[in-house]
Amino acid sequence: MRIDGRQKNELRRIHITRNYTRHALGSVFIEQGDTKVICTVMMEDKVPPFLKGCQEGWLTAEYNMIPSSTSIRKQRDINKGKIDGRSQEIQRLIGRSLRSIINLKAIGEKTIWIDCDVIQADGGTRCASVIGSFIALVDAINSLDVSNHYETYPINSFVSAVSVGMIGNEVILDLNYYEDSKADVDMNIIMTDNDSIIEIQGTGEKRPFTLIEKDRLFEIAHEGIKSIIKLEKDVLGKGAHRIGENKNSNSYK
Repeated sequence: MRIDGRQKNELRRIHITRNYTRHALGSVFIEQGDTKVICTVMMEDKVPPFLKGCQEGWLTAEYNMIPSSTSIRKQRDINKGKIDGRSQEIQRLIGRSLRSIINLKAIGEKTIWIDCDVIQADGGTRCASVIGSFIALVDAINSLDVSNHYETYPINSFVSAVSVGMIGNEVILDLNYYEDSKADVDMNIIMTDNDSIIEIQGTGEKRPFTLIEKDRLFEIAHEGIKSIIKLEKDVLGKGAHRIGENKNSNSYK
């Protein structure tokens, strides 16, 4: 039993509010335990120079933590003159995760912008950002599908992410900040609904970990991923009906 009453293999409560902002094509407010993130999706009718004339779109992400998201005020990147290294790593992770499940040729020469703004951090902000951004992306694509009706529906799979760690010899799913600070080993795992792995980030924070421990961590994380993907399907409802109809199409050729 953990300090918040959850079992070791139990996810924190996840609550999703869709259509959270007015101007974005898709927007989600995700609450995962005490972590809270606003995820929005917008689109521009242009692509980076390296894709001009290729008849292919692009997807990129930005991630930010507002100053009051942590107990000690976090300085804004604009005041430091450069993006925080951790923020850069996380936004790249979000971008990679979503590019892996979207057929960018299907959207044409457009850029999809994913923005994730953490308004309260209590562990797992990158995982919550992936989950919220995915749902917002589906809503954005569906809003365009009403007018465009994509012959090739761009989204090939569901995607989800979860953290897992070891405190002593115990495997703990979906770490909050306190648990993460105590973890000897921690991982972030991103997967699709067909059990394909997008990324595994694993670190021995206080000690190396064994292959057997790695397998234990992954097994618990995999169960968490399946539960989150079920939640995504429930939240999206009929909005998810075209996902996966073109699983053989991929943005990477």
